[in-house]
Amino acid sequence: MRFTKMHGLGNDYLYVYGPVPENVEELCRKLSDRHFGAGSDGMIYISPSSKGDFQMRIFNADGSEAKMCGNGIRCVGKYVYDKGYTDRTQLRIDTLSGIKELQLHLMGGKVKSVAVEMGQAEAGEDLSLEVDGEQVCCTPVSVGNPHAVFFVERMEEAPLTTLGPKVERHPAFPDGVNVEFVQVLSPNELRMRVWERGSGVTMACGTGACASAAAAVHKGLCRSNVPILVHLDGGTLEIQIAPDGTVTMTGPAETVYEGETD
Repeated sequence: MRFTKMHGLGNDYLYVYGPVPENVEELCRKLSDRHFGAGSDGMIYISPSSKGDFQMRIFNADGSEAKMCGNGIRCVGKYVYDKGYTDRTQLRIDTLSGIKELQLHLMGGKVKSVAVEMGQAEAGEDLSLEVDGEQVCCTPVSVGNPHAVFFVERMEEAPLTTLGPKVERHPAFPDGVNVEFVQVLSPNELRMRVWERGSGVTMACGTGACASAAAAVHKGLCRSNVPILVHLDGGTLEIQIAPDGTVTMTGPAETVYEGETD
């Protein structure tokens, strides 16, 4: 099996063009291992689609399937264009959370960055959770997948690795949840770190950046209809939230290397 390792702001996956194999969970856990495998946050399979130009299916490092990955879908756009599967710069990608529209930005004949129409973000009212006998407050957001956004005063004090896994498996989220910790730097600038469902701490999460910006706009901490810069461990994404909640995400996509398994 041939694969391509790619990343969006350090959120790295192994990309394969072809059908999903029956042993995908076992294969994903094996290859995603950073000591005994290729090392990644998971695997993404790309194939033709009757609903869009291409379909993507996303599997986390633990083998579980995800509905959507913002960093991953940008890399899908780069993959199919750079490898010659399409010559179009506007694409429709079929995901488990619906059709997403991509605008590819080229440099030197290769895709350098991608703008993604992510659909509508739905931010709910703040939710109080009991964790280890204490109450913590988050803003629930759906961006085709679930998020719990915590606003913090100082990112250095965010309980990423302690509270993150406990909220991910909290009974309030029976299917699990992605957990974001966000510091508001200005009305159009955020700092975010993430504990991803099924993968743990990652360098970046595209849908998490969208959810964080949507939560900030919902709470009046950021403005709609203007670019919001979201700084993640792996770099910066530009997020814009329209008045109706529609989200546009723009960011880079990079190829790391090509690989082959026995």
